[in-house]
Amino acid sequence: MHSGLAIRPARPGDESVLFEMIRELAVFEQLEHLVTGSADGLARDLFGTAPRAEALLAELDGSAVGFALFFSSYSTFLTRAGIYLEDIYVRPAARGRGTGRALLAAVAGVAVERGAGRLEWAVLDWNEKAIGFYEHVGAERLREWQLCRITGERLEKLSRLSETP
Repeated sequence: MHSGLAIRPARPGDESVLFEMIRELAVFEQLEHLVTGSADGLARDLFGTAPRAEALLAELDGSAVGFALFFSSYSTFLTRAGIYLEDIYVRPAARGRGTGRALLAAVAGVAVERGAGRLEWAVLDWNEKAIGFYEHVGAERLREWQLCRITGERLEKLSRLSETP
């Protein structure tokens, strides 16, 4: 790890730089068209009265260079809480300096400290560099599982199915 690298919990006031990096991540993943949120929404969900997620910020010599955003999950099979890593991102200029490893290790530390049964995340199938990194640090890819998602109008439609007898 680079000697000027620090990992710390995000705090109020960090939402703008975090959201800036979320946009950078979306551009990298070619998913910028899906970014509809805001720094204000992020602040509400990270630092409001009922936080829905947490974030760690990586700083290199005092400048924000990466983040990890995660939230609690639950394993019915383990009957234990877990942590789901929604996003981890390191700015290009800070890559190859141990920043990603430090962020991932810090999230793993949170999981262990809280007695979590597992730490999970998803990775895009074309992101071979990330896949290699994750496998190198000991992650197992669950090839038999497929991620399912429902959003927007389809989510609304599904929610109305419970209204009919």
